[in-house]
Amino acid sequence: MDMLARRPWDSVLARARGTEVVWRMWRGDPSINAYVDRWVSPRLKDRYGITLRAVEGQGPELVNELVVEREAGRHSGIASLLWINGETFSNLRHEHLLAGPWAGRLPGAIYVDSASPIVSRDFEQDPTGYESPWGRVQFALIYDSARTPSPPHSLAELAAWIRTHPGRFTHDQGFTGTTFLKMVLYARAGGVNRLQGGFDSTRYAAARAGVFAWLDSLRPFFWRAGATYPPDVAAMHRLFANREIDFSMSNNQNEVVTKVRQGILPPTSRALLLTDGTIANTHYLGIPANAPNAAGAMVAADFLLSPEAQLEKQKPDVWADGTVLDVRRLPAEWRVRFAALDADPRQLPRDSLVKYARPEVSPRYHERLAADWRAHVRTNGP
Repeated sequence: MDMLARRPWDSVLARARGTEVVWRMWRGDPSINAYVDRWVSPRLKDRYGITLRAVEGQGPELVNELVVEREAGRHSGIASLLWINGETFSNLRHEHLLAGPWAGRLPGAIYVDSASPIVSRDFEQDPTGYESPWGRVQFALIYDSARTPSPPHSLAELAAWIRTHPGRFTHDQGFTGTTFLKMVLYARAGGVNRLQGGFDSTRYAAARAGVFAWLDSLRPFFWRAGATYPPDVAAMHRLFANREIDFSMSNNQNEVVTKVRQGILPPTSRALLLTDGTIANTHYLGIPANAPNAAGAMVAADFLLSPEAQLEKQKPDVWADGTVLDVRRLPAEWRVRFAALDADPRQLPRDSLVKYARPEVSPRYHERLAADWRAHVRTNGP
């Protein structure tokens, strides 16, 4: 990989032409799948002769499969491109399963917003060229302005609202639910700065106790009295649309826009940022150490960094995924196109997103909190 990354870009393009790139990624959202399958794939084929095949694969499953390939002596695996961040990136680096460095050699990297700590650090980790950013998101609650015209704006107000509206709030068991709990963790620790600088078990234990005290005091007022929790965000959206709960949530502040346009959420749905701060992070692309087609993967990653591809996925009718580019440094024609994106009243103002954005901390906090929450729920069931 090191020799490939040092080659002239024309040489990388030539090696990639006529090849197939298998991309392991999350396939749980129709909007994302449509963007990849119907927009990205045909353009990679037409312009670079690359056949892109996106298949399911994420998190621990992805890490385990790459470990199995290594232990089986497979020097050429199945996947050439991976959608990763946070704990998955940490685990892959720890196991020496990622190729690199290569990301800084992409022509499109010149426009990456490297000054942003949200983009330049992956859960406090320096990507060091082993992954390339391709999208940025920020957590938001989702509420119905017709049902809840005066929503709570802080965790304290949310707790009061939950108590006065029993059965109308919950969180999911997946990544988004853990992100919500991590926001409570930040607040109970005294702010994100108290948890920065790597994982600290003492600080974590103190903050975790605050999280569980907060949850235990509210659990009787949760949906189904906290006896069960939705498995994922899609289930949360269904409960919200069916008026069984009054809040859903998302790791993408713009998901409310796409889901309303798709008819999944009510037209009066809105995104909500809590003044305590909401977690923002970036998703990245990695190349396995045993990738059969590293050249094709680099070309695909570079295309996904292009202003054209970044603009397309940010469109509300497509995915509404945030860009990792510093739009101010783009050529004038692209600055105009980004500025002209279809504005939607459900979109949150950029200044509010910047004001309340809080960075991710060490992925160990996420891993521990997810595991400890599951154990706590089992041990302290209603």
